[in-house]
Amino acid sequence: MQIEQLSWRSAGGWRTERGALDGDADLVLAFGARALLDAARHAELAARYPRARLLGCTTAGEVCGDAVEDDCIVATAVRFAHSRVALARVELATAGDSAAAGRTLAAQLPAAGLVHVFVLADGLQTNGTELLAGLTGALPAGVAVTGGLAGDGTAFAETGVLADAPPASGVVAALGLYGERLAVGYGSLGGWDSFGPDRVVTRAEGNVLYELDGQPALDLYKRYLGEFADGLPASGLLFPLALQTPGQGGNGLVRTMLAVDETQGSMSFAGGIPTGAHVRLMKANFERLVEGAEGAARSSRERLGEAPAELAVLISCVGRKLVLQQRIDEEIEGVRDVLGPQPVFCGFYSYGEISPFTPTARCELHNQTMTITTLAER
Repeated sequence: MQIEQLSWRSAGGWRTERGALDGDADLVLAFGARALLDAARHAELAARYPRARLLGCTTAGEVCGDAVEDDCIVATAVRFAHSRVALARVELATAGDSAAAGRTLAAQLPAAGLVHVFVLADGLQTNGTELLAGLTGALPAGVAVTGGLAGDGTAFAETGVLADAPPASGVVAALGLYGERLAVGYGSLGGWDSFGPDRVVTRAEGNVLYELDGQPALDLYKRYLGEFADGLPASGLLFPLALQTPGQGGNGLVRTMLAVDETQGSMSFAGGIPTGAHVRLMKANFERLVEGAEGAARSSRERLGEAPAELAVLISCVGRKLVLQQRIDEEIEGVRDVLGPQPVFCGFYSYGEISPFTPTARCELHNQTMTITTLAER
């Protein structure tokens, strides 16, 4: 495959970062700040790459090469030598439509020759757990799903997904990847430490948590956060929940708060919180966050076999960005150390990450992880 990468900033417009495709691309991945990724930028990309499928979303930070950027757009154009793509798109009316949206996306993607699905979804209106249940349940056996939920910095006001149309809220899009010579790797790891006692979810509906151990969940959460409670929901990114469901075994999931309801004492999350699950609060461990990024890279590389990665799509959580702050590039550098100098890096900081933990595990919605999807043609 051949790859061209561009960036756009208010001060200078589009700039070529690497490569040259002369407008001939099969796919363009575009990730950018909500204030910048708009209809005008979509039109410019569509004109520059007239036959390409365009897919992207708003972010909480952009990956451009080995750097993490803010307030820009990064567009990565790919021309495949032996592979092809298809794009499906649906609009959500409510988060309760997420499972149906997943089934619709799967139905829109031709099943013959499907190797992998990469999905992007509105970060505030999607129940990622239900979306994946609908999508994976309708896809051919053995087809994995990776991707992420769009971001909006720490504002949590509005997110958008671009799918052969200007970015819009409520959109979920799935990219089908096809070809016998296409290798896809993936991995997802965190690096957070649990603290405090185990709590049982005694009341929850979908992705809304009402009670822990019979107490209002928000009140209990605030007691642990102390001075950070005044900054909710954004400060909740620093203290996610470790979630373990009955009979799950192995790796638990991590859930990050997206919104609070003071009247009901509830918290909304990007994915489902089942009644009866056990949860514990988590806090950051800087070194383990970087190690988690490196571990995700190793998993994605191993699945490629002998084929060296040519493109790596990195989706990391906004909560990790807030913790790492000025050292945020270190998790990207850790991935580079594992994958080597060849692959082009793109991606974004998200409100949720989508991947199996391992090649043999089922696909899950994660929070606070680094999730990596690597592509190579053999």
